[in-house]
Amino acid sequence: MRKGATLRTIITSDFHLSFSPNDQDKIERAGRVLLFLESLRGNTDLLILAGDVFDLWYDWSNTLIKGYFPVLKKFADLREAGCRIVLIAGNHDFWFGNFFPEHLGIEVYPEDFTETIDGKRVFVTHGDKQTVNDLRYKIFRWFIRLPISKRIFSIIHPEISLRLGIMLSRTSRARNVSSNKGSDIRGMGLERFAERNSKRYDLIAMGHSHKPVTKTFGNCEYFNTGDWITHNSYVEMIDGKAELKFFDEN
Repeated sequence: MRKGATLRTIITSDFHLSFSPNDQDKIERAGRVLLFLESLRGNTDLLILAGDVFDLWYDWSNTLIKGYFPVLKKFADLREAGCRIVLIAGNHDFWFGNFFPEHLGIEVYPEDFTETIDGKRVFVTHGDKQTVNDLRYKIFRWFIRLPISKRIFSIIHPEISLRLGIMLSRTSRARNVSSNKGSDIRGMGLERFAERNSKRYDLIAMGHSHKPVTKTFGNCEYFNTGDWITHNSYVEMIDGKAELKFFDEN
């Protein structure tokens, strides 16, 4: 924590960074994310990444995806500046191993993160488990996280694994954004989860739906952090007061 300053927490998600950006939109998005992370250095105490930071991640024993080096360097810079970083698995990036905690000092949570921050009981998760009307995805989610699935992925040459991962990523995204109506229904599932758990927490934050949202259920604030494909959105909490914000690179 920064000495002599108010506590500042940032919650964001859905960067969807590609390890091999092949179009201008992906290149520009990566640039915005790097600028945003740089803007946090020296003035942020806690950064919570609520899933889908990467379009694909896998921790091989001796191999690192070099296309992610710029953002990994930014994370290292933030840690060096005293920012605590929490990383929660999403539906695109969930095969985490020991790289982040051992080499970058980043805390990794496979499902969700709960902590009292500035007197507020805070719950953060990606949100893909909270969707409704999405049974096919939930079956896929269960299957792809099986130890045998991870093992098969690990023994294939990384170049081939990454190509397979791209196909899996596209399949997952197609299910999640197949229609605006379907996306709205899934977003409703996240809100219903927040409402059901509103007595347990003071703040609930999720991503996944790619639609920035802020709602109040009793004494609980619910935020959807949106995404960085369209909205460049995040939640900022200073001394327990949370607000949905949008990054302006200018």
